[in-house]
Amino acid sequence: MEPLNSFPGFRTVPRTGVIYVTHEATRHGFSYGNAEWANLGQGSPETGNIPGAPPRVENVTVSAASQQYAPVVGNKILCQAVADFYNATYRRGKKSQYTADNVSIASGGRLALTRLASARGDINMGHFIPDYTAYEELLSVFKAFTSIPILLKADSGYKISLADLKEEILGRGLSALLASNPCNPTGQLMEGKELSAWCELARECQCSMIFDEFYSHYIYNAPDATKPKMVSAAEFVDDVDKDPIIIVDGLTKNWRYPGWRISWTLGPKMVIEAIASAGSFLDGGANHPFQNAALPLLDPKNVAAETLAIQKHFGRKRELVLRRLAAMNISADASPTGAFYVWANLAKLPAPLDDGMNFFRECLKEKTIVVPGVFFDVNPGHRRSQARYKNYCRISFGPEIEKLELGLDAFERVIKKFK
Repeated sequence: MEPLNSFPGFRTVPRTGVIYVTHEATRHGFSYGNAEWANLGQGSPETGNIPGAPPRVENVTVSAASQQYAPVVGNKILCQAVADFYNATYRRGKKSQYTADNVSIASGGRLALTRLASARGDINMGHFIPDYTAYEELLSVFKAFTSIPILLKADSGYKISLADLKEEILGRGLSALLASNPCNPTGQLMEGKELSAWCELARECQCSMIFDEFYSHYIYNAPDATKPKMVSAAEFVDDVDKDPIIIVDGLTKNWRYPGWRISWTLGPKMVIEAIASAGSFLDGGANHPFQNAALPLLDPKNVAAETLAIQKHFGRKRELVLRRLAAMNISADASPTGAFYVWANLAKLPAPLDDGMNFFRECLKEKTIVVPGVFFDVNPGHRRSQARYKNYCRISFGPEIEKLELGLDAFERVIKKFK
Protein backbone atom coordinates (compact mmCIF):
# COMPACT_ATOMS: atom_id res chain seq x y z
CA MET A 1 0.00 0.00 0.00
CA GLU A 2 1.34 3.44 -0.92
CA PRO A 3 1.74 6.04 1.85
CA LEU A 4 -1.24 8.36 2.27
CA ASN A 5 0.81 11.44 1.46
CA SER A 6 1.06 10.17 -2.13
CA PHE A 7 -2.73 10.38 -2.43
CA PRO A 8 -3.85 13.71 -3.98
CA GLY A 9 -4.69 16.36 -1.41
CA PHE A 10 -3.82 14.37 1.74
CA ARG A 11 -0.91 14.16 4.15
CA THR A 12 0.24 11.48 6.55
CA VAL A 13 -1.26 12.22 9.97
CA PRO A 14 0.76 10.70 12.84
CA ARG A 15 -0.86 8.81 15.68
CA THR A 16 -0.40 10.04 19.24
CA GLY A 17 1.77 7.90 21.50
CA VAL A 18 -1.07 6.04 23.23
CA ILE A 19 -2.89 5.37 19.95
CA TYR A 20 0.32 4.18 18.28
CA VAL A 21 1.22 1.69 21.01
CA THR A 22 -2.36 0.41 21.24
CA HIS A 23 -2.43 -0.06 17.46
CA GLU A 24 0.85 -1.99 17.57
CA ALA A 25 -0.37 -4.09 20.50
CA THR A 26 -3.54 -4.96 18.58
CA ARG A 27 -1.36 -6.44 15.86
CA HIS A 28 0.11 -8.69 18.57
CA GLY A 29 -3.31 -9.84 19.79
CA PHE A 30 -4.27 -7.15 22.28
CA SER A 31 -7.92 -6.24 22.73
CA TYR A 32 -9.74 -4.40 25.49
CA GLY A 33 -11.08 -6.87 28.00
CA ASN A 34 -8.44 -9.49 27.14
CA ALA A 35 -7.45 -10.82 30.56
CA GLU A 36 -3.98 -11.87 29.35
CA TRP A 37 -2.88 -8.30 28.55
CA ALA A 38 -1.77 -5.48 30.85
CA ASN A 39 -2.11 -2.01 29.34
CA LEU A 40 0.38 0.06 31.35
CA GLY A 41 0.41 2.56 28.52
CA GLN A 42 -3.17 3.67 28.97
CA GLY A 43 -3.95 7.32 29.50
CA SER A 44 -7.21 6.68 31.33
CA PRO A 45 -7.90 5.70 34.95
CA GLU A 46 -9.75 2.60 35.99
CA THR A 47 -13.45 3.38 35.77
CA GLY A 48 -15.03 0.85 38.12
CA ASN A 49 -15.84 1.03 41.80
CA ILE A 50 -12.96 1.91 44.13
CA PRO A 51 -13.07 1.98 47.95
CA GLY A 52 -14.83 5.04 49.37
CA ALA A 53 -15.93 6.51 46.04
CA PRO A 54 -19.54 7.44 45.22
CA PRO A 55 -21.51 4.85 43.22
CA ARG A 56 -20.74 4.88 39.51
CA VAL A 57 -23.33 6.24 37.07
CA GLU A 58 -24.52 3.29 34.99
CA ASN A 59 -27.71 4.65 33.47
CA VAL A 60 -28.36 7.94 31.65
CA THR A 61 -31.88 9.19 30.97
CA VAL A 62 -32.32 10.80 27.56
CA SER A 63 -35.09 13.37 27.71
CA ALA A 64 -36.95 14.58 24.64
CA ALA A 65 -35.30 18.01 24.92
CA SER A 66 -31.79 16.54 25.08
CA GLN A 67 -32.30 14.79 21.75
CA GLN A 68 -31.91 18.19 20.15
CA TYR A 69 -28.51 19.80 19.56
CA ALA A 70 -26.99 21.34 22.67
CA PRO A 71 -25.79 24.96 22.44
CA VAL A 72 -22.26 25.05 20.99
CA VAL A 73 -20.95 26.76 24.12
CA GLY A 74 -22.64 24.09 26.23
CA ASN A 75 -25.76 23.49 28.27
CA LYS A 76 -26.24 26.70 30.30
CA ILE A 77 -27.14 24.79 33.45
CA LEU A 78 -23.97 22.69 33.23
CA CYS A 79 -21.87 25.79 32.50
CA GLN A 80 -23.22 27.39 35.68
CA ALA A 81 -22.62 24.19 37.65
CA VAL A 82 -18.97 24.19 36.54
CA ALA A 83 -18.63 27.87 37.54
CA ASP A 84 -20.27 27.16 40.91
CA PHE A 85 -17.89 24.26 41.55
CA TYR A 86 -14.80 26.41 40.97
CA ASN A 87 -16.19 29.28 43.03
CA ALA A 88 -17.02 26.98 45.95
CA THR A 89 -13.75 25.05 45.78
CA TYR A 90 -11.18 27.75 44.97
CA ARG A 91 -12.74 31.21 45.19
CA ARG A 92 -14.60 31.51 48.49
CA GLY A 93 -14.56 35.12 49.69
CA LYS A 94 -13.19 36.50 46.43
CA LYS A 95 -14.99 39.45 44.87
CA SER A 96 -14.63 38.20 41.29
CA GLN A 97 -16.63 35.02 40.67
CA TYR A 98 -17.05 32.78 37.64
CA THR A 99 -20.45 32.60 35.93
CA ALA A 100 -21.86 30.44 33.16
CA ASP A 101 -20.48 32.97 30.67
CA ASN A 102 -16.95 31.97 31.77
CA VAL A 103 -17.46 28.32 30.79
CA SER A 104 -17.53 26.40 27.53
CA ILE A 105 -18.34 22.68 27.25
CA ALA A 106 -16.70 20.44 24.64
CA SER A 107 -16.46 16.77 23.69
CA GLY A 108 -13.29 15.92 25.59
CA GLY A 109 -10.01 17.62 26.42
CA ARG A 110 -8.37 17.39 23.02
CA LEU A 111 -11.33 19.08 21.39
CA ALA A 112 -11.34 21.80 24.05
CA LEU A 113 -7.65 22.42 23.32
CA THR A 114 -8.33 22.31 19.57
CA ARG A 115 -10.96 25.03 19.95
CA LEU A 116 -8.44 27.13 21.89
CA ALA A 117 -5.71 26.54 19.32
CA SER A 118 -7.98 27.50 16.42
CA ALA A 119 -8.86 30.76 18.16
CA ARG A 120 -5.22 31.80 18.66
CA GLY A 121 -3.86 34.72 16.67
CA ASP A 122 -0.55 35.19 14.83
CA ILE A 123 1.59 34.74 17.95
CA ASN A 124 4.43 32.81 19.56
CA MET A 125 3.00 30.08 21.79
CA GLY A 126 5.22 28.33 24.32
CA HIS A 127 5.01 24.70 25.37
CA PHE A 128 7.16 22.41 27.49
CA ILE A 129 9.20 19.30 26.77
CA PRO A 130 8.40 16.61 27.86
CA ASP A 131 4.62 16.94 27.86
CA TYR A 132 1.39 15.37 26.62
CA THR A 133 1.90 13.59 23.28
CA ALA A 134 -1.28 14.98 21.66
CA TYR A 135 0.11 18.52 21.95
CA GLU A 136 2.48 17.79 19.06
CA GLU A 137 -0.09 17.55 16.28
CA LEU A 138 -2.32 20.13 17.99
CA LEU A 139 0.49 22.68 17.91
CA SER A 140 1.51 21.91 14.33
CA VAL A 141 -1.80 21.71 12.46
CA PHE A 142 -2.82 25.33 13.15
CA LYS A 143 -0.52 27.66 11.22
CA ALA A 144 -1.71 30.98 12.70
CA PHE A 145 0.75 30.71 15.61
CA THR A 146 4.35 29.57 16.01
CA SER A 147 5.03 26.97 18.70
CA ILE A 148 8.11 27.60 20.83
CA PRO A 149 9.52 24.67 22.86
CA ILE A 150 10.84 25.13 26.41
CA LEU A 151 13.03 22.27 27.64
CA LEU A 152 12.58 21.00 31.20
CA LYS A 153 15.60 19.14 32.53
CA ALA A 154 15.84 16.08 34.75
CA ASP A 155 18.43 17.69 37.03
CA SER A 156 15.93 20.46 37.88
CA GLY A 157 13.16 17.97 38.60
CA TYR A 158 11.44 18.80 35.30
CA LYS A 159 10.55 22.25 36.58
CA ILE A 160 11.47 25.78 35.53
CA SER A 161 12.30 28.67 37.83
CA LEU A 162 10.13 31.76 37.74
CA ALA A 163 13.08 33.88 36.55
CA ASP A 164 13.80 31.49 33.68
CA LEU A 165 10.13 31.35 32.75
CA LYS A 166 9.94 35.14 32.63
CA GLU A 167 13.04 35.21 30.44
CA GLU A 168 11.44 32.70 28.06
CA ILE A 169 8.22 34.74 27.85
CA LEU A 170 9.90 38.09 27.29
CA GLY A 171 12.93 36.86 25.34
CA ARG A 172 10.92 34.77 22.90
CA GLY A 173 7.96 37.12 22.76
CA LEU A 174 5.42 34.56 23.97
CA SER A 175 1.79 35.66 23.98
CA ALA A 176 0.52 32.30 25.22
CA LEU A 177 1.83 29.30 27.12
CA LEU A 178 0.42 25.76 27.36
CA ALA A 179 1.20 23.50 30.32
CA SER A 180 -0.28 20.39 31.92
CA ASN A 181 -0.50 20.60 35.72
CA PRO A 182 0.16 18.03 37.11
CA CYS A 183 2.35 17.18 34.15
CA ASN A 184 1.76 14.26 31.86
CA PRO A 185 4.19 12.33 31.77
CA THR A 186 6.46 13.41 34.66
CA GLY A 187 3.79 13.79 37.38
CA GLN A 188 5.31 17.07 38.58
CA LEU A 189 2.95 19.53 40.27
CA MET A 190 2.80 23.31 40.56
CA GLU A 191 0.86 24.53 43.57
CA GLY A 192 0.69 27.22 46.24
CA LYS A 193 3.19 30.06 45.95
CA GLU A 194 4.71 28.65 42.77
CA LEU A 195 1.39 28.49 40.93
CA SER A 196 0.38 31.90 42.31
CA ALA A 197 3.63 33.36 40.95
CA TRP A 198 2.93 31.92 37.51
CA CYS A 199 -0.50 33.58 37.49
CA GLU A 200 1.04 36.87 38.58
CA LEU A 201 3.57 36.53 35.76
CA ALA A 202 0.73 36.00 33.28
CA ARG A 203 -0.81 39.29 34.39
CA GLU A 204 2.50 41.15 34.43
CA CYS A 205 3.67 39.96 31.00
CA GLN A 206 0.18 39.76 29.47
CA CYS A 207 0.86 36.20 28.41
CA SER A 208 -2.19 33.91 28.28
CA MET A 209 -1.49 30.79 30.32
CA ILE A 210 -3.50 27.72 29.39
CA PHE A 211 -3.49 25.17 32.22
CA ASP A 212 -4.44 21.61 31.32
CA GLU A 213 -5.71 20.47 34.75
CA PHE A 214 -7.07 17.05 33.85
CA TYR A 215 -5.03 15.36 36.60
CA SER A 216 -5.53 18.01 39.28
CA HIS A 217 -7.30 15.62 41.69
CA TYR A 218 -4.54 12.98 41.48
CA ILE A 219 -2.25 14.48 44.13
CA TYR A 220 -0.16 12.49 46.58
CA ASN A 221 1.34 15.06 48.95
CA ALA A 222 -1.79 16.06 50.89
CA PRO A 223 -0.86 17.10 54.46
CA ASP A 224 -4.05 15.50 55.83
CA ALA A 225 -4.88 12.06 54.44
CA THR A 226 -8.48 12.41 55.62
CA LYS A 227 -9.17 15.44 53.40
CA PRO A 228 -8.98 15.62 49.60
CA LYS A 229 -6.50 18.01 48.01
CA MET A 230 -7.23 19.68 44.69
CA VAL A 231 -5.10 22.24 42.87
CA SER A 232 -6.19 24.80 40.28
CA ALA A 233 -4.93 28.08 38.88
CA ALA A 234 -8.50 29.31 39.49
CA GLU A 235 -7.48 29.93 43.10
CA PHE A 236 -5.02 32.63 42.04
CA VAL A 237 -7.09 34.53 39.47
CA ASP A 238 -7.76 38.13 40.54
CA ASP A 239 -10.37 39.07 37.92
CA VAL A 240 -12.06 36.22 36.06
CA ASP A 241 -12.71 38.40 32.99
CA LYS A 242 -9.37 40.23 32.82
CA ASP A 243 -6.68 37.80 33.97
CA PRO A 244 -5.17 35.84 31.03
CA ILE A 245 -5.67 32.50 32.80
CA ILE A 246 -7.50 29.71 30.98
CA ILE A 247 -8.23 26.31 32.53
CA VAL A 248 -9.18 23.08 30.76
CA ASP A 249 -10.56 20.09 32.67
CA GLY A 250 -13.40 17.59 32.48
CA LEU A 251 -14.88 14.29 33.55
CA THR A 252 -12.25 12.16 31.80
CA LYS A 253 -9.66 11.76 34.55
CA ASN A 254 -10.72 13.56 37.75
CA TRP A 255 -14.20 11.99 37.69
CA ARG A 256 -13.08 8.77 35.94
CA TYR A 257 -15.60 8.96 33.10
CA PRO A 258 -13.38 9.03 29.97
CA GLY A 259 -16.07 7.55 27.75
CA TRP A 260 -18.46 10.45 28.39
CA ARG A 261 -16.21 12.86 26.47
CA ILE A 262 -17.32 15.88 28.51
CA SER A 263 -14.78 18.65 29.16
CA TRP A 264 -14.90 22.34 29.95
CA THR A 265 -12.85 25.45 29.41
CA LEU A 266 -12.88 28.12 32.10
CA GLY A 267 -11.69 31.64 31.34
CA PRO A 268 -12.54 35.26 30.53
CA LYS A 269 -15.83 35.83 28.68
CA MET A 270 -14.03 37.10 25.57
CA VAL A 271 -12.06 33.85 25.33
CA ILE A 272 -15.18 31.75 25.84
CA GLU A 273 -16.97 33.64 23.07
CA ALA A 274 -14.02 33.04 20.72
CA ILE A 275 -13.79 29.32 21.35
CA ALA A 276 -17.57 28.94 21.08
CA SER A 277 -17.32 30.50 17.63
CA ALA A 278 -14.55 28.04 16.81
CA GLY A 279 -16.75 25.20 18.04
CA SER A 280 -19.52 26.29 15.70
CA PHE A 281 -17.46 25.17 12.70
CA LEU A 282 -15.17 22.55 14.33
CA ASP A 283 -17.64 20.29 16.08
CA GLY A 284 -21.08 21.85 16.65
CA GLY A 285 -21.26 21.14 20.37
CA ALA A 286 -20.90 18.35 22.93
CA ASN A 287 -23.12 15.35 23.60
CA HIS A 288 -26.37 16.76 25.00
CA PRO A 289 -27.71 13.89 27.19
CA PHE A 290 -24.38 13.43 28.97
CA GLN A 291 -24.21 17.13 29.79
CA ASN A 292 -27.42 16.74 31.76
CA ALA A 293 -26.13 13.58 33.45
CA ALA A 294 -22.95 15.39 34.53
CA LEU A 295 -24.76 17.84 36.81
CA PRO A 296 -24.87 15.70 40.02
CA LEU A 297 -21.19 14.83 39.59
CA LEU A 298 -20.21 18.45 40.18
CA ASP A 299 -21.80 18.63 43.62
CA PRO A 300 -18.89 19.56 45.94
CA LYS A 301 -19.69 16.69 48.36
CA ASN A 302 -19.64 14.21 45.50
CA VAL A 303 -16.34 15.64 44.22
CA ALA A 304 -14.76 15.54 47.68
CA ALA A 305 -15.68 11.87 48.17
CA GLU A 306 -14.47 10.88 44.71
CA THR A 307 -11.22 12.82 45.06
CA LEU A 308 -10.37 11.39 48.47
CA ALA A 309 -11.04 7.87 47.18
CA ILE A 310 -8.83 8.52 44.14
CA GLN A 311 -5.96 9.84 46.21
CA LYS A 312 -6.00 6.89 48.61
CA HIS A 313 -6.46 4.20 45.96
CA PHE A 314 -4.11 5.60 43.34
CA GLY A 315 -1.63 6.53 46.06
CA ARG A 316 -1.36 2.84 46.97
CA LYS A 317 -0.90 1.92 43.32
CA ARG A 318 1.79 4.59 42.96
CA GLU A 319 3.77 3.15 45.87
CA LEU A 320 3.43 -0.37 44.48
CA VAL A 321 4.73 0.61 41.04
CA LEU A 322 7.59 2.77 42.31
CA ARG A 323 8.74 0.05 44.71
CA ARG A 324 8.72 -2.73 42.15
CA LEU A 325 10.34 -0.62 39.43
CA ALA A 326 13.16 0.35 41.79
CA ALA A 327 13.81 -3.35 42.46
CA MET A 328 14.21 -3.80 38.69
CA ASN A 329 16.70 -0.91 38.42
CA ILE A 330 14.10 1.30 36.68
CA SER A 331 14.15 4.74 38.28
CA ALA A 332 12.10 7.93 38.24
CA ASP A 333 14.25 11.07 37.87
CA ALA A 334 11.56 12.90 39.83
CA SER A 335 9.00 10.99 41.85
CA PRO A 336 5.45 11.76 40.62
CA THR A 337 3.54 14.06 42.97
CA GLY A 338 0.48 14.08 40.72
CA ALA A 339 -1.22 12.31 37.77
CA PHE A 340 -0.92 8.51 37.48
CA TYR A 341 2.29 7.99 35.54
CA VAL A 342 5.90 7.16 36.23
CA TRP A 343 8.37 8.82 33.85
CA ALA A 344 10.65 5.80 33.90
CA ASN A 345 14.39 6.06 33.24
CA LEU A 346 15.57 2.82 31.59
CA ALA A 347 19.24 3.79 31.29
CA LYS A 348 20.41 1.22 33.88
CA LEU A 349 18.76 -1.73 32.14
CA PRO A 350 20.87 -4.07 29.98
CA ALA A 351 20.97 -3.24 26.27
CA PRO A 352 18.81 -3.15 24.23
CA LEU A 353 16.19 -2.58 26.95
CA ASP A 354 17.76 0.77 27.85
CA ASP A 355 16.01 2.14 24.75
CA GLY A 356 12.32 2.94 25.28
CA MET A 357 11.20 1.70 21.86
CA ASN A 358 13.07 -1.58 22.30
CA PHE A 359 11.64 -2.00 25.80
CA PHE A 360 8.14 -1.38 24.41
CA ARG A 361 8.61 -4.01 21.68
CA GLU A 362 9.94 -6.61 24.09
CA CYS A 363 7.05 -5.93 26.48
CA LEU A 364 4.59 -6.60 23.66
CA LYS A 365 5.97 -10.12 23.46
CA GLU A 366 4.93 -10.52 27.11
CA LYS A 367 1.46 -9.03 26.48
CA THR A 368 2.18 -5.70 28.20
CA ILE A 369 2.01 -2.13 26.85
CA VAL A 370 4.08 0.94 27.75
CA VAL A 371 4.62 4.22 25.87
CA PRO A 372 8.18 4.98 24.66
CA GLY A 373 9.57 8.29 25.90
CA VAL A 374 10.25 9.71 22.44
CA PHE A 375 6.53 10.38 22.02
CA PHE A 376 6.71 13.02 24.76
CA ASP A 377 9.40 15.01 22.97
CA VAL A 378 6.74 17.38 21.67
CA ASN A 379 8.07 18.45 18.26
CA PRO A 380 5.41 20.28 16.19
CA GLY A 381 6.12 20.12 12.49
CA HIS A 382 9.14 17.92 13.25
CA ARG A 383 11.42 20.92 12.98
CA ARG A 384 14.06 19.11 15.08
CA SER A 385 15.72 15.98 13.69
CA GLN A 386 17.08 14.62 16.97
CA ALA A 387 14.62 12.89 19.30
CA ARG A 388 15.03 13.14 23.06
CA TYR A 389 14.06 10.65 25.78
CA LYS A 390 15.14 7.48 23.97
CA ASN A 391 16.07 6.02 27.37
CA TYR A 392 12.61 6.65 28.85
CA CYS A 393 9.11 5.26 28.80
CA ARG A 394 5.87 6.27 30.48
CA ILE A 395 4.35 3.66 32.76
CA SER A 396 0.74 4.20 33.79
CA PHE A 397 -0.69 3.16 37.13
CA GLY A 398 -4.16 4.01 35.84
CA PRO A 399 -5.23 0.34 35.48
CA GLU A 400 -6.57 -1.91 38.23
CA ILE A 401 -4.04 -3.30 40.71
CA GLU A 402 -4.37 -6.79 39.23
CA LYS A 403 -3.35 -5.45 35.82
CA LEU A 404 -0.45 -3.53 37.35
CA GLU A 405 0.84 -6.71 38.97
CA LEU A 406 0.45 -8.56 35.67
CA GLY A 407 2.41 -5.90 33.79
CA LEU A 408 5.14 -5.59 36.42
CA ASP A 409 5.61 -9.37 36.38
CA ALA A 410 6.01 -9.09 32.60
CA PHE A 411 8.73 -6.44 33.04
CA GLU A 412 10.65 -8.86 35.26
CA ARG A 413 10.43 -11.59 32.62
CA VAL A 414 11.63 -9.20 29.90
CA ILE A 415 14.61 -8.03 31.93
CA LYS A 416 15.53 -11.61 32.90
CA LYS A 417 15.83 -12.51 29.19
CA PHE A 418 18.62 -9.98 28.69
CA LYS A 419 20.61 -10.44 31.89
